[in-house]
Amino acid sequence: MIAITKRKNALSQMLQQWGWFNLGLFVLNKIIVTLSRGSWRLYRYHLIAQPVPSETLLPSGRGKKIEIRLIDEQDEVIGQFPRPAEAIRERFRQGAKCLVAFKEGQFVGFLWILLGSYQEDEVRARYTPLPKERAAWDFDVYVEPASRLGFTFLRLWDEANSFLMSHGILWSCSRISAFNTGSLNAHAHLGILSLGSAIFFYAGRWQITLASISPYFHLSSYPGSFPEFRLDTQELGKM
Repeated sequence: MIAITKRKNALSQMLQQWGWFNLGLFVLNKIIVTLSRGSWRLYRYHLIAQPVPSETLLPSGRGKKIEIRLIDEQDEVIGQFPRPAEAIRERFRQGAKCLVAFKEGQFVGFLWILLGSYQEDEVRARYTPLPKERAAWDFDVYVEPASRLGFTFLRLWDEANSFLMSHGILWSCSRISAFNTGSLNAHAHLGILSLGSAIFFYAGRWQITLASISPYFHLSSYPGSFPEFRLDTQELGKM
């Protein structure tokens, strides 16, 4: 009975946070992944943009024990990243910049930025923030579990915003999984605005994409075939 009650409470909480549609997709994904032994998968992303503020997110003096460093692909700390080595190499190949957080010399998190188009490494898709001289792409913000209640997330973003401002960037675009409540809640405090959403369904070598923005629908059967989402931020400042 206790286990059943806990399960009902968890589902109730997920429903409240996600709504019926996202909860239905989440359950459907669990079913198809199990039945297909991982060869079928379903993703839903929110495509968002957040302004690059001129002021810091943390009050003066807070988070000073957290050092943020811009690394290159030869840095040894990469060995501590909870990500596949090949994915890391591909990010650097695309020209992505990686900001890494350290506390008392220990790795506690990272954040990736790309000044240009980003070729997704989870699904087949390309995201192009526009206009190119005023918009960038950020992705894969990670904080070690033991540091998630501290200042690491905001320290990473303060350094990221400083980097973006130095390059004349006004908006940073990204995608967040509709099933990642923690990330959605954390980014909500950064002033994010919705640009649309997209659903990706993988079945073997096939990928079906359904999106609320252009190109709306795309069918792919090989890695070189993918939808490109051109995320225009020009009108956001007028909203």
